[in-house]
Amino acid sequence: MSATGSDDTGRALAARIADLITDTAHNSPRSLQKRLGPSDVGEPCERALSYQLLDWASPRGADDPIASVIGTGFHSWMEETFTARQTVLPDGRPRYRIEERVTVRDSPIPDAVIAGSSDLYDRASRTVWDWKLVGKTSLDNYRRKGPGAKYRTQAHLYGLGQENAGETPKHVAVCFVGRYHELLVHVWTEPYDRQVALDGLARLDRIRARLTASGDANAPYGHAWWSQIPTDSAAKCRFCPWFKPGSADLTVGCPGTPLTAARPARHGFESLIA
Repeated sequence: MSATGSDDTGRALAARIADLITDTAHNSPRSLQKRLGPSDVGEPCERALSYQLLDWASPRGADDPIASVIGTGFHSWMEETFTARQTVLPDGRPRYRIEERVTVRDSPIPDAVIAGSSDLYDRASRTVWDWKLVGKTSLDNYRRKGPGAKYRTQAHLYGLGQENAGETPKHVAVCFVGRYHELLVHVWTEPYDRQVALDGLARLDRIRARLTASGDANAPYGHAWWSQIPTDSAAKCRFCPWFKPGSADLTVGCPGTPLTAARPARHGFESLIA
């Protein structure tokens, strides 16, 4: 975070606004949420998921919130847009389910519950939509390579959530909108497949079971233990709360994959937006 002004008064005012944005963002209900949601389940890096499941302290402290603030604003704008265009189907139901909370998996164990707010479900086309506001480079990568395991799993998890809510999803779609000086939109879509969602949940349960069964009572989850938890080449280490370049102690932070470690660290707005 940086704050500058044309004089001392401007700098003081800039700092106050920056602090206001940071404090509000970090204390929002979404930021304070600890339980995993559909957007977390497909994380390709098992080590990152393990840190998250254990609520492990982040070496990075509070991250720059501007990307999430802009993303939240974009989601609110899309919510207003579809609300204004809401229509009624011949059976009397609204066409769109907009930002409806869905339960992907219920459980008597609170930490095992997976639920979240589904961006949009279009009953007319039976399509589950998810909005992603990304940088131009990221958008180009998603256009060439697809959404990746994390976003693909998330899309099908929301499909399962809509199915649990009594809907009959036929397609899932991830809409990537580029944050750029011109409008760039790319949509990835495929038929809804319940098994993709179930496979993601099963993988999460395997990771959770490993955490429950592991850990030395005298030195729980030490560096040697963490070193056995794999990372993944598809992980976006630079955006991970537990990424600590050069770290030699995994209880403090993760140095990332070899590929990430070889790249110079990037900072600032554009690196945070993807």
